[in-house]
Amino acid sequence: MLFRYLKMNIAVSDDDFNDIYPGSIQQLAKRHWTPVEVAKAAAEFLVQSPRVRVLDIGSGAGKFCLIGATCTEGEFTGVEQRKALTDLSATLAAKNNVHNAHFIHANITEVDFKAYDAFYFYNSFQENIESDARIDDTIETNLKYYGYYSDYVNAELAHKPVGTRLVTYWSSLSEVPSNYQLLYTAFNDRLKFWEKVV
Repeated sequence: MLFRYLKMNIAVSDDDFNDIYPGSIQQLAKRHWTPVEVAKAAAEFLVQSPRVRVLDIGSGAGKFCLIGATCTEGEFTGVEQRKALTDLSATLAAKNNVHNAHFIHANITEVDFKAYDAFYFYNSFQENIESDARIDDTIETNLKYYGYYSDYVNAELAHKPVGTRLVTYWSSLSEVPSNYQLLYTAFNDRLKFWEKVV
């Protein structure tokens, strides 16, 4: 019912959506998972035509991909270092017949950006510089990773074709190359919509 409402553009609250997750994952929602309305706005900007391939950089519990894939005709892939979260995301996608949401267990530096057309980034590397921002203790975090991963994403995005779209949420913007133009913002300037112009 929940996913049918999303497909029909009927409002779904974050509390209702987060109920699909186990309690331990729900507790992380306010800090780590994209709100429903933010996810819808981002997905609609990123998917300009059917089958656009969207990469969620650090997909966590898969909320953005599940919502985006339900509300648009894009193909959403989430990359996440925590296997338990990619397994959970894939299980939820299958259970709710969201066939255009996919999840891979990998480090972002193992992902080929050429395989994707558009990108979503919700400050995935923050836990490397803020100890209280950690999701759990299952992966190593370190200050050096923040710069390393941000630089990697910046370099990969910089080589994408003109017209590539990017959405950032609660970001320091270190991952955004200088050849991307900010088109507009939403949700008190926390959600930013970008396009590569050069």
